Amino acid sequence: MTSGPAARSRRWFLALFPAGIAFAADRTGKGRVFPSAVKRFADAATEFPVLRLTDPAHTSFLPAASGRAVSRRNNFLIYASDRIGSFEAFHLDFKTGQSRQLTESSDLDPASLTLFGEDRDFAWFDGNRMFSAGVSSLKTREHYEITDGFERGAGLSVSEDSQHAAIVEKKGTTHRLQLIHLSSGNAVKLVECDEELRDPLPRPRRASILYRRAGAVWLANYDGRQNYRLKLAEGETGPATWSPDGRSVLYLNYPSDPHRLHNIREFIPDTNEDRMIAQTSQYVGFAPNTDASVFVGASGSKASPYVLLLVRAVQREMTLAEHRASDPKMVAPIFSPNSQRVFFTSDRDGKPAIYSMSVAKLVEETASAN
Repeated sequence: MTSGPAARSRRWFLALFPAGIAFAADRTGKGRVFPSAVKRFADAATEFPVLRLTDPAHTSFLPAASGRAVSRRNNFLIYASDRIGSFEAFHLDFKTGQSRQLTESSDLDPASLTLFGEDRDFAWFDGNRMFSAGVSSLKTREHYEITDGFERGAGLSVSEDSQHAAIVEKKGTTHRLQLIHLSSGNAVKLVECDEELRDPLPRPRRASILYRRAGAVWLANYDGRQNYRLKLAEGETGPATWSPDGRSVLYLNYPSDPHRLHNIREFIPDTNEDRMIAQTSQYVGFAPNTDASVFVGASGSKASPYVLLLVRAVQREMTLAEHRASDPKMVAPIFSPNSQRVFFTSDRDGKPAIYSMSVAKLVEETASAN
């Protein structure tokens, strides 16, 4: 960890507090702009500055771990909120703190939001239909509709080249993993079984998808020729994600012995190697930064409900703030693409809201992933 561009980070931080109050436009529906709800406070445990980005009078969520929330230029994020009475997607501008409504939906799935690779478009599910729209233009396109009596399952993710989407469909106990060609809307069924499938995640730079099957972690190729369970460490497998380069699966391991610590591990599918990266303060959620040299985690400990940084090279942790969430799993912290900020969710002040902290003085700045 080295000192980052502190002066620029401070300018970003101060820019979130505009001198005047911004009023919502007269228009209703998508395109409507809402005033900044950003509030700064010092964390009670560490005294580090924290920004609450959304109003806890309403429920707001970041996209699920399979989606992308923060733009590669680190200038905005997308999130879901029920601030108008039902869940819609919103764009939060880091310079002004203002939120702009992006969708008009009848049944938006908050967990399905994700930015496309170049940040110009984003995708979501409205009921059984998958849409995308331009972040600026808001011009909407329907890509796919779930039919045959199925309904959407848990998870939507888009490949880094924005050519494919991976989704889960379910009907009764039957689940299927579908690969959607976004240009044509055609679907290819990769897996169908009578076990729960969820959280599909395309592999960076490879034509395969990581997904959960009855709690285990599986890998399926786009062509359907390979589909197998990964031989991960003994115990329960918590959240799992790809390393930024797609070489390995990074995951939380919960040992069968309750007296042992939760640990971050790495599995390399090409060689079947599995190794521990570091033990943790009982993380229930985590995310790597862009080069996987540092992790941000959410502790599930009732005595220490913290958001923490973990440095891979020295296996050392630093407490950033208390999350004090009623369910630590909702915290789901993430890094900005340049590794200079972390974002997380908590209901510490009322309903779930989105929080952010600068880590520019603690983590070296990274280039955004391609």
